[in-house]
Amino acid sequence: MINNFINDSIDLLKKLIAIPSFSKEEKAVADFLEERLKSMGLEPERLLNNIWVTAPNYQADRPTLLLNSHIDTVKPSDNWSADPFVPLEKDGKIIGLGSNDAGGPLVSLLAAFRYLSQKEQSYNLIFAATAEEEISGANGIIALLPKLGEIDLGVIGEPTQMQMAIAEKGLMVIDGTVEGKAGHAARDEGVNAIYKALPIIDFFQKYKFEKESEFLGPVKMTVTGIQAGNQHNVVPDQCTFMVDVRVNECYSNQEVFEILQSKVDCQLKARSYRLNSSSISQEHPIVKKGISLGLTPFGSPTLSDQALMKFTTLKIGPGDSARSHTADEFIFTQEIKEGVEKYIKILDGLQITK
Repeated sequence: MINNFINDSIDLLKKLIAIPSFSKEEKAVADFLEERLKSMGLEPERLLNNIWVTAPNYQADRPTLLLNSHIDTVKPSDNWSADPFVPLEKDGKIIGLGSNDAGGPLVSLLAAFRYLSQKEQSYNLIFAATAEEEISGANGIIALLPKLGEIDLGVIGEPTQMQMAIAEKGLMVIDGTVEGKAGHAARDEGVNAIYKALPIIDFFQKYKFEKESEFLGPVKMTVTGIQAGNQHNVVPDQCTFMVDVRVNECYSNQEVFEILQSKVDCQLKARSYRLNSSSISQEHPIVKKGISLGLTPFGSPTLSDQALMKFTTLKIGPGDSARSHTADEFIFTQEIKEGVEKYIKILDGLQITK
């Protein structure tokens, strides 16, 4: 039975690759997936370009487990050696845009859902294929969650080589503004905003937050842009810069922002606080079961829709994050097979609580 689900997964992945599904442009792939689920005998529901299906025998007094991955992709780079929308099976690989991020995890989770739905479990089970993950968009998982009711555990399908990401760094982008005073560059006048900004930028490079995470390490800050001046003979009166901040689970994004604002003499503004870090206890039943099966817990530096979920989540899936967003993206067919099998081993008979 499992082999049939694995073969279905590989076939489905190829068909998904062939349908362009950039963030905010997922309608065609959502239409296809909705019909494919119906052809499997399932009863999918839809909101915008998000598709979900609930296993039979839902009971309100039981805990609910969500299996979730995304259907959107980034746009392909110009360095692809072949058409990114023509799936190519070669040397044990499936090559195509979205094959690794996150088509492989998506189809593997669906196979696990179909298998688990046929057996009595102690939890309710929901599978959701969602949109706009690559941009943390408002019409993706964040729009769907109110429709799903209370979720007690989420398994998020992303390429982790089927190891358990028990912590994930959050993201906050900060814009800084340093004010100076304009003057003629030929005379000793004005206050150069660039010079005022240099020690502040140096601070962002060197500052170390006190709390470090066992799995995520320190909060990481990188100045990724700077803008000042537009005329060679005018002392710039303003310098703006942006900082990419990757936050560990020891802090909320707002806490990090408040610490930074207290330490620099310039105006800072966070674009959003919503993409916080997440983590799951090593004592959680799903983590303990994964460890008993030989899986390794680790901390993930990359962002996923976990950041938008307020309940407990675990990120795990076939494929390798290093291949995501690269030219000639691929996933091994063997990885899909292992993904389906390991998802089932972890989840079948799992005991979780509300």
